[in-house]
Amino acid sequence: MKMKGTVAAALILAALLAGAAEASKWTLTKKGTVVSYDERSLLIDGKRDLFFSGAIHYPRSPPDMWHKLLKTAKDGGLNTIETYVFWNAHEPEPGKYNFEGRNDLIKFLKLIQSHDMYALVRIGPFIQAEWNHGGLPYWLREIPHIIFRANNEPYKKEMEKFVRFIVQKLKDAEMFASQGGPVILAQIENEYGNIKKDHIVEGDKYLEWAAQMAISTNTGVPWIMCKQSTAPGEVIPTCNGRHCGDTWTLKDKNKPRLWTENWTAQFRAFGDQLALRSAEDIAYSVLRFFAKGGTLVNYYMYYGGTNFGRTGASYVLTGYYDEGPVDEYGMPKAPKYGHLRDLHNLIKSYSRAFLEGKQSFELLAHGYEAHNFEIPEEKLCLAFISNNNTGEDGTVNFRGDKYYIPSRSVSILADCKHVVYNTKRVFVQHSERSFHTAQKLAKSNAWEMYSEPIPRYKLTSIRNKEPMEQYNLTKDDSDYLWYTTSFRLEADDLPFRGDIRPVVQVKSTSHALMGFVNDAFAGNGRGSKKEKGFMFETPINLRIGINHLALLSSSMGMKDSGGELVEVKGGIQDCTIQGLNTGTLDLQVNGWGHKVKLEGEVKEIYTEKGMGAVKWVPATTGRAVTWYKRYFDEPDGEDPVVLDMTSMGKGMIFVNGEGMGRYWPSYRTVGGVPSQAMYHIPRPFLKPKNNLLVIFEEELGKPEGILIQTVRRDDICVFISEHNPAQIKTWDKDGGQIKLIAEDHSTRGILKCPPKKTIQEVVFASFGNPEGSCANFTAGTCHTPNAKDIVAKECLGKKSCVLPVLHTVYGADINCPTTTATLAVQVRCHPKNGEPE
Repeated sequence: MKMKGTVAAALILAALLAGAAEASKWTLTKKGTVVSYDERSLLIDGKRDLFFSGAIHYPRSPPDMWHKLLKTAKDGGLNTIETYVFWNAHEPEPGKYNFEGRNDLIKFLKLIQSHDMYALVRIGPFIQAEWNHGGLPYWLREIPHIIFRANNEPYKKEMEKFVRFIVQKLKDAEMFASQGGPVILAQIENEYGNIKKDHIVEGDKYLEWAAQMAISTNTGVPWIMCKQSTAPGEVIPTCNGRHCGDTWTLKDKNKPRLWTENWTAQFRAFGDQLALRSAEDIAYSVLRFFAKGGTLVNYYMYYGGTNFGRTGASYVLTGYYDEGPVDEYGMPKAPKYGHLRDLHNLIKSYSRAFLEGKQSFELLAHGYEAHNFEIPEEKLCLAFISNNNTGEDGTVNFRGDKYYIPSRSVSILADCKHVVYNTKRVFVQHSERSFHTAQKLAKSNAWEMYSEPIPRYKLTSIRNKEPMEQYNLTKDDSDYLWYTTSFRLEADDLPFRGDIRPVVQVKSTSHALMGFVNDAFAGNGRGSKKEKGFMFETPINLRIGINHLALLSSSMGMKDSGGELVEVKGGIQDCTIQGLNTGTLDLQVNGWGHKVKLEGEVKEIYTEKGMGAVKWVPATTGRAVTWYKRYFDEPDGEDPVVLDMTSMGKGMIFVNGEGMGRYWPSYRTVGGVPSQAMYHIPRPFLKPKNNLLVIFEEELGKPEGILIQTVRRDDICVFISEHNPAQIKTWDKDGGQIKLIAEDHSTRGILKCPPKKTIQEVVFASFGNPEGSCANFTAGTCHTPNAKDIVAKECLGKKSCVLPVLHTVYGADINCPTTTATLAVQVRCHPKNGEPE
């Protein structure tokens, strides 16, 4: 079958977007660049500009991934990268700084500059970011009379010292735009409205001081404060949220509308369901914001990355913002990535009309609006038509023409006439991840183990009448604290019936607990992010004479926000034995021993150097508080590497001595699945051969079930209706502006494989009323059986193909009662024959 037109003509807005990318090359700031602002936008050397930014946090990925991540971001239409500065990562001890490896802020900023992109640096230094302790070093808590983020001299002294240190470090490296560097904005404080209402902090005085302190550093670039409607002096207030175009009021009318966090999904905690936010809703929110005069949007997160080691805040998943436009493994997530890319390039192609044009507003009907930007003398015009009604598609009149606008969507009209983009019409392809077990590694699945010793009261050096507070002992140097006590029982204490067992009851404000009685595992308990504590209860076996109780209390990261952050406590609150013949035994003041950290942590047995400090034996399955180790070779190819930890309970992962983060598959969602089962092992951490994998398992996991896998996005799909009113257009540049030169009212679907791969299989194809999503399509009652053959003929063996969305092509019955005239296709990409996988 011969398709009409060429691939280039069929690509929706392809020429326009390519032209926009060419016309919008971003120039590195030169020495002495002046960054300022007016009520409309930031100004680069006095010229207004548009800024599409994505949050990428340097500590959440290894440096060897940074170049590819930044290239992917730029290819996605971004010209700015946003990152926090992580105080507790850079200054883990007072005056001792770390800017190595993943903490190399300057290297990250220089890479941003090498990609001709701007940088937005959020110094904070409180950042929240679902990062441990909100980025504040633990040692701050030990400063007498300190109150975090308040008009409090001890806190302000340390905060100012760090802010000035970071600013000077950036100056020394010439990173500010005023020096020729990429940094055009800096942030002081972060979402302060959440605690400003607390009268203790004297919020207004503190914000005024913070603003003046920041400005006094003389960076040569503006400062911002996010999630505020006003900010002191020259500082720009910005919005954080999902729909800043409709929910945020900027009271400082002489300052530009900037959006520092457009949440691309939602961060997830263990126990949470999958977090979703559609590409359509994100695009709608961006165009609503820009229609009302916004000129900077930052996607939080654009790429979330991984909370390595112990860096995540309380209960937060190790994989951070996996549902962003770029997933945890660094792969673009379609259609979110492509739909937003097209939006960025489109707006940039009309940046002059948008930034310099006269603005006007028209209320077209109930819920329908038009925001226009015009330079009449040059016949430049750009319009944003919005349908803000929920669940109500409709048609409106605008300047003599009718326009169909789906519910909660925005259409962009080039020349205030031609629809070139609608936020709800997604024409870019979809993709689905697939995981593939490295079979040769599965065959050499030999594990060894070392059982963590269970301490007893007499062998501990930290003793107290009552259980002590956990964070004061661990000082955030470990997730783990052992509590142990001993007590004597007489024969009369124990129940007479053998089927009745006493119950240990422990109240805890930590996050999880493992219980051991006389060295035998008794059970485990856990809390949740929404609770302030939990009760651990389990039947136990006791004996006449001395009994030993040991409780392993664990913290899944420290709290990351709130006015009471300095006062947050963890650990055991009360402990009793219920069900004894002589009544309840209260152990709260029984005398307790404490042991900070695991023995395996102290000896660093997760490293090549430290693992010889203990005796490892062949592994047996289902043991609590046990270390497991094995070696494995790096999987072939370049696809990201993951561990499938479904068979395990809770613990930590180490590869070649590096902490890959916490795992907790036993914490399941309401639907009964783990919140996270797959854990990223970035290839930069791996060697070709003999990689040391060490797991600390708290519960009763089965290490032989751990799978070493690779992940791909080789399944690509389209799902488009013939009734979609979009128009295929061919564009060209004329005098610096993009002009329409041809128009095709048919609709087409485009499939394009990842680099070095071609379409090798048609998994699904149907025209009629198919349902589902990519990798989960089902045929409807109006299915056309020959659709699969037609798609195979057009697409197999090609890197890309274009499919018409027209019932006559597939022999479909357009009069079928339930048809939606929709084409759904899933194909699978593989390397060409003979090429390595």
